[in-house]
Amino acid sequence: MRLLLLGGTKFVGRVIAEEALARGWEVTALNRGTQPAPEGVRVLQGDRTAEAGLAALGTGEWDAVVDTWSWAPAAVRDSARALKGRVGHYAYVSSRSVYDYPLVAGAGESAPVVASSPDLTGEVPYAEAKRGAELALEAEYGEQALLARAGLILGPHENIGRLPWWLDRIARGGPVLAPGPRGLALQYIDVRDLAAWILDASAARLGGPYNLVSPSGHATTGELLEACVRVTGSDAELRWTDPERILAAGVEPWTELPIWLAPGELYDFLHTGSVERAVAAGLRCRPVAETVEDTWAWLRTIGGAAPLRSDRVRVGLDPEREAALLRG
Repeated sequence: MRLLLLGGTKFVGRVIAEEALARGWEVTALNRGTQPAPEGVRVLQGDRTAEAGLAALGTGEWDAVVDTWSWAPAAVRDSARALKGRVGHYAYVSSRSVYDYPLVAGAGESAPVVASSPDLTGEVPYAEAKRGAELALEAEYGEQALLARAGLILGPHENIGRLPWWLDRIARGGPVLAPGPRGLALQYIDVRDLAAWILDASAARLGGPYNLVSPSGHATTGELLEACVRVTGSDAELRWTDPERILAAGVEPWTELPIWLAPGELYDFLHTGSVERAVAAGLRCRPVAETVEDTWAWLRTIGGAAPLRSDRVRVGLDPEREAALLRG
């Protein structure tokens, strides 16, 4: 299989490239030359936001394209048009953020989505950017376009810093503010399981939208944080705290306490979606302990600090705020 990878090779793109190479696929990546691609990847240079930025793709044919672009959808529109007739399949790593908020618990791929356009340029809100890119692909490839609507993505090479923050915090030891309830169901996907499913789906020429996260309850908050304690070997003591108390203190879920959301509308939106369609199409999710252990092992190989995207809000709770909450 000849794979063309668009949208960068830092986190999701990197792992997709590594998985494809491990399968013996021939991998080509288009990027701006500002970041190294995994060894074995043929790199073409181009800036998708610039005039003639797709010139390096002027010739060539590929069996499959995987596009991870997260910004203005006009870039996906242009690449979809430029490659039409020269690729066997086009997959786009979209997001469950495209659904219109609020979303009822258990909603599937037929739920309402946000309004957008494939022609948007410049600064575009994340949900509209992802939906606009979906529309761009649907306009060129119809139902043959694969829309992989990922949820929370964890695992090695994560450049948002959610799981790395928890691992680093718990590694420091001592009392740790653990947001309850302990048994709260989580919904996420290990980046390697995401990559494997997308490549399998590309080879099978699947099309249409698929929610790509684990089944809700694949792991709980307690299982995740307790796995962090085990793999770091620290003396951390998880102090389970009611969500009402955390919210009353003004702590921001998701950002100050990464991954966690208090029960309610936003929790239902991000942690209770239906994944029946993806599971029926072969989605398999590894145990949370494996995701935590491998992320910790990766962090140790790079000195403990995860590389963070400059366009995302820095996550994590200030130590002084945490200490005040624990005292209170």
